[in-house]
Amino acid sequence: MLEPLLGSLVREQVLLFVHANGEGYAREISRYYEAPLDSVQKQLKRLEGGSVLISERKGRTLIYRFNKEYPFLNELCGLLERVSYCNSSDMKVKITQRRYSRRDRKKMEKIRVIVREYGDG
Repeated sequence: MLEPLLGSLVREQVLLFVHANGEGYAREISRYYEAPLDSVQKQLKRLEGGSVLISERKGRTLIYRFNKEYPFLNELCGLLERVSYCNSSDMKVKITQRRYSRRDRKKMEKIRVIVREYGDG
């Protein structure tokens, strides 16, 4: 939907993914949309160069999220929200479902077990 405005379908996909998930990394976005990894990396670097995104290194992975100092962040997020609202409900669910690594799933399962053992409060 935003491809004519942004100039790139991959750039639109990157922005939608980061908007829906709060953060993301190149391989995750690439696998999710089945887009070429080098195209995703190129768009992430471009968006970071334009101060739309910032990156943080976690281990060997660069995690990207929106730059809270970006002057048009509210307008951009509003536009992305409208685009995600216009997409079918299946697409919205798919965008917001985050894939987790085995390590993350194990951590989440440990947390669930601890909560069950000790209760909610």
